[in-house]
Amino acid sequence: MISTAYEILSLREQSGIVNGWLEHRMQEILPHIMEREGFDMWIVAGEEYNEGPVLMTLLPAEMISARRKTILVFHRTDDNEMEHMLVGRHGILEQYGLGKFYTEEWNRDAEEQWECVARLIKERDPARIGINVSKTFAFGDGLTHSEYDSLVDVLDQKYVSRLEGAERLAVGWLEKRTGPELDAYWRVVEIAHAIIEDAFSTKVIHPGVTTTDDVVWWMRQKVQDMGFRSWFQPSISIQAPDVPFRSKDARKRIKPGDLLHCDFGIQYLGLCTDTQQFAYVLQPGETEPPAGLRDALATGNRLQDIHAGEMIAGRTGNEILASALQRARDEGIDGMIYTHPIGYHGHGAGPTIGLTDKQEGVPGKGDYELFDDTCYAMELNIKQQIPEWDGCTVRIGLEQDVAFTGGKVLYVGGRQTEFHLVG
Repeated sequence: MISTAYEILSLREQSGIVNGWLEHRMQEILPHIMEREGFDMWIVAGEEYNEGPVLMTLLPAEMISARRKTILVFHRTDDNEMEHMLVGRHGILEQYGLGKFYTEEWNRDAEEQWECVARLIKERDPARIGINVSKTFAFGDGLTHSEYDSLVDVLDQKYVSRLEGAERLAVGWLEKRTGPELDAYWRVVEIAHAIIEDAFSTKVIHPGVTTTDDVVWWMRQKVQDMGFRSWFQPSISIQAPDVPFRSKDARKRIKPGDLLHCDFGIQYLGLCTDTQQFAYVLQPGETEPPAGLRDALATGNRLQDIHAGEMIAGRTGNEILASALQRARDEGIDGMIYTHPIGYHGHGAGPTIGLTDKQEGVPGKGDYELFDDTCYAMELNIKQQIPEWDGCTVRIGLEQDVAFTGGKVLYVGGRQTEFHLVG
């Protein structure tokens, strides 16, 4: 059973691990990304219930939301040392353990909150000041219009002219994974795979009785019971000779001979998973799926390997997409690629490598390049005719979490190369 095969950490233990990662990231990752993108200062602001996509990743686990208005100011000195400064509510450092990460800078008796930020800027005189405004990446667009106005209103004009959109800094911070995070990602993905394995078994499915909705809600409830979070509603679909892919008349009751597909993701230790796998419901007398289905899955695996081979550091998402699709066409594979980054967010920060409706490339988000020590949900599909189904075309949609580290792709937690069997 999943509950005994995997020891799930208590909330307190999880908080300790996440906070340890944060401390390491702020010491090692943040100055590296700020130097890479050429920023001397980064301002990250958010309000309670309107924190934006970056702020909470810079706060310890005890902080479940921003308290009133929380402003973080990061300053990289000439010798690449870092100052981590907090301009926030009185007592917040002690109450939520922020003192380990930040110094409190706001003199409330002498200045307003944004005036404090202006003073910190003036005292340090940074040449390039990053703020989270972007037309391309939502991850770099967390500064609200009113917050921007409040900042500009208190700054001397020479510092207003130094404000620059820090979208690449925000994306770089969010996408970069440390060694301990990459190590932990394997277990997180293995747990997600184990839930799928149980869902695609007779523990959950009784052919002729169970519906796809039954399996969906079993998965959702299982995640809840284990103390995780689903970042999207799982889905289960059927393909069969009488049920073409995404048929308007698709039935929900599962029968022998069905090909089942799931799309499923969890969040644990602040890391998201995103997985698509298949199961085959055995008919009486069968011990394995039809050869045509097995061949189609092998073709999907081949497209994964082609995709992995084209993921080279420095290439943009659009370059990876174009080269992988060309190789697939050269091999006669009818496929699509729509891979997305994954990490703190399910559809995470980093280069977009295709969309289902943009196989020619994705302007903007696809022009961002691939960096080492980043993670992706390798998402793709192939279409192939199945002889045993009278030539009916089946769509094999696979999604596997991968890490790009050391210049190569690793299939985190392993990938599906054989169908789950029900029956």
